[in-house]
Amino acid sequence: MSRSLIFKPRAFKQSLPAALAAGFVLLASMQAGDLNPKALAYKKPDQIKWVEKGPNGPIQAVLLGDPSKPGLYIILVKWLPHRMSHPHFHPNDRFATVISGTWYVGTGPKFDPDGTTPLPPGSFVTHFGKQIHYDGAKDQEVVLQIVGQGPETATDAEQK
Repeated sequence: MSRSLIFKPRAFKQSLPAALAAGFVLLASMQAGDLNPKALAYKKPDQIKWVEKGPNGPIQAVLLGDPSKPGLYIILVKWLPHRMSHPHFHPNDRFATVISGTWYVGTGPKFDPDGTTPLPPGSFVTHFGKQIHYDGAKDQEVVLQIVGQGPETATDAEQK
């Protein structure tokens, strides 16, 4: 058997620190600036532009598309504490995931915040097109991600 193929623990122990150091230097040199913009695009939380949707409505950030036009859109919706929508419907299905907080949802034309169902983070909801619902936050802020087909509109459907 050739001597060069024999495992030598002492030589391995001596070269290990140099190999680890080289690996760390390589990893440290790979920074976000090295990402190929043709491969992916990203925004960090402080780069996301939030827009108020009225005095008692949610705050919204558009991540993809234009909700006012036909086509796919993805938005973040932030409900501040003690803000809820009133009964309404959308023309198309919308798909919501609770990112943080507890989201409260209800259905039907009568606004009844006490009769809403609490949905914790990680919950997934389908708002079916043309079906009446309402939703929002109670004691804490709620953040949702909503995916839908534009144009995004809401038609009032509250029975007073």
